[in-house]
Amino acid sequence: MKLFNKMSIIILIAVLFLFPKNTSAAIKLPRLISNGMVLQRDVPLKIWGWADPSENVKVEFLGKMYRAKADKQGNWNVELPSIAAGGPYTMTVNELEVKDILMGDVWLCSGQSNMELMVYRVLYLYQNEIEQTNNTNIRYFKPTIRTDSQTPQNDFKEGTWLPATQENILNFSSLSYFFGDQLYQRYKVPIGLINNAIGGTAIESWVSEDFMKSYIDKWNAAKAKADSIRATRTAETTPVRFNFNAELAKNDPGLGRWSKDDVNTSDWSQISLPGYWSDKGVDMRMGSMWFYKEFDVPDSLVSKTDAVLRLGRIIESDSAFLNGTFVGTISYQYPPRIYKLPVGVLKPGKNKLMVRVICPGGKGGFVEDKSYELRVGSQKIDLTGQWSFHIGANIKPPMAKGSGGGNGTRPSGLYNSLTSPIIGYRLKGTIWYQGESNTGMSQDEYHGLFKDLITSWRTKFNQPDMPFIFAQIANLGIPNKQPVESGMANIREAQRRTLEVTNTGMAVTTDLGEWNDIHPLNKKEVARRLGMEAARVAYCDNSLVSSGPLYESMEVVDNSIVLTFKSVGSGLFTNCLLDGFQIAGSDGKFEWANAVVLSTNKVKVWSRKVTHPTVVRYGWDDNPAYANLKNKENLPATPFSTSK
Repeated sequence: MKLFNKMSIIILIAVLFLFPKNTSAAIKLPRLISNGMVLQRDVPLKIWGWADPSENVKVEFLGKMYRAKADKQGNWNVELPSIAAGGPYTMTVNELEVKDILMGDVWLCSGQSNMELMVYRVLYLYQNEIEQTNNTNIRYFKPTIRTDSQTPQNDFKEGTWLPATQENILNFSSLSYFFGDQLYQRYKVPIGLINNAIGGTAIESWVSEDFMKSYIDKWNAAKAKADSIRATRTAETTPVRFNFNAELAKNDPGLGRWSKDDVNTSDWSQISLPGYWSDKGVDMRMGSMWFYKEFDVPDSLVSKTDAVLRLGRIIESDSAFLNGTFVGTISYQYPPRIYKLPVGVLKPGKNKLMVRVICPGGKGGFVEDKSYELRVGSQKIDLTGQWSFHIGANIKPPMAKGSGGGNGTRPSGLYNSLTSPIIGYRLKGTIWYQGESNTGMSQDEYHGLFKDLITSWRTKFNQPDMPFIFAQIANLGIPNKQPVESGMANIREAQRRTLEVTNTGMAVTTDLGEWNDIHPLNKKEVARRLGMEAARVAYCDNSLVSSGPLYESMEVVDNSIVLTFKSVGSGLFTNCLLDGFQIAGSDGKFEWANAVVLSTNKVKVWSRKVTHPTVVRYGWDDNPAYANLKNKENLPATPFSTSK
């Protein structure tokens, strides 16, 4: 036995000598530094990653070798010199190989849902163009993990670089793609687009914590107060458990029955759609509704393969059944209902459409001014008008004492998880589209946070003059007939005032929105306007008129106010009756105002109701659809207030 043990030890030692330990430990690179990436041209670059402490790292790129040694925490980085646009190239980092690298311009695309909105959502507007897209010089990176982190992260858990090809294009951000395509067509260099936008997010979640201490102190105080109230109320009462989905399932008699082909609707009530059912006398604020319509289909259309059911926008969620067959569902109100029908679902003659709508509270219905029709090729069958309906579950939840309020969006959470991992990756600039989630915030507070956002990102990226181009939020809702206060106008004014920050640009979109949709589809024109401002700010291209008129100053003249504008291009457009101006005196009561163009860059504003005017507002409404001041290049003026 002793001899056996000695032999085992000898064999083990021999094996160790024959197969020595690999002295090159595994190297890890960030997700961004991966196959297909676009690196920023014409500036020094950093390549970084992680390894064992004190590990030697060799980076080989374009025939040159760069060396580094990992520190005690395993961090390492190397500096690369400026490299001109070009590629594809290959980089090796010890045992790793990164392929298909392009040198070009890299843009960070951030904000909320209007920046995130994917190409497939706008496809019907641009179908021919999208179906011809095949440009491997435009690359797109979208982190797929959406977290709200308490501390800054150093990498994404998922994400890959994808070229703008037919295989990938539908999942690109539409605004990012059209912006990148515009830059590529103008400058003919590869374009990298990093999109970290998340729908429904507030600006405070995107600012680095060390740049917003006063805001975080206030937020923590409000949260502590809310938590205290919640704890007191919980101690005083027994919480009432309420499960909305369970109540729906228990109380809806139509489940499993009314979606079938043979349902009898002869005793159902009638309603005209589209519209909100509460406006039409139906008392149901929370629960489910069933809507039924019959329509005729010609024999010639039944066997077609391109039949699509379009049901506009429905609040809040819906499931659609045609002739007893489930054809589609959307779980929240904003996406357009575009349900492609399988062959065999349509029947010659009478067809039966059933739509179940779930409303978790408030006004439910079919939003007006959207498409409700069956499309088969170029043929359309209108589905508006009279429908039959029946209430499914009319839920009245038990009353419970309030919880004391929520704590809102956690400050810096999305900066930590979705911007921090990009730090170190050199950018050409940033485009930003956000603000809808902050319309309840004061103008001054948003203005301060927006400036903090820009400063914090420029500081963290070590690019103090990084171009920052943003879209002003679009028009939304029904225009008001009288001057009103407006949360959206406050945010637009805060955005306009942020142009005081150097190397910024703004695209006005108040003529591009849809009154009935917070996600307007004309993202190509928004991208064009962002791209023109990017050309001015980031590429120093002054050959373009990149902006509509911007308010500059005012002067009281007799009983009127004369406004001076900059960025007027060839001059203010004069061949229209100006609308959208409001004027007030020292009492602050605004009246609709008359306005005329006096010269290339001046407008006179007055009202017989205001004899001593002190302030003018323009486009001051959630939806200033009537506001029509623009320059001769057809770019709209930004909404503004002359108040300081």
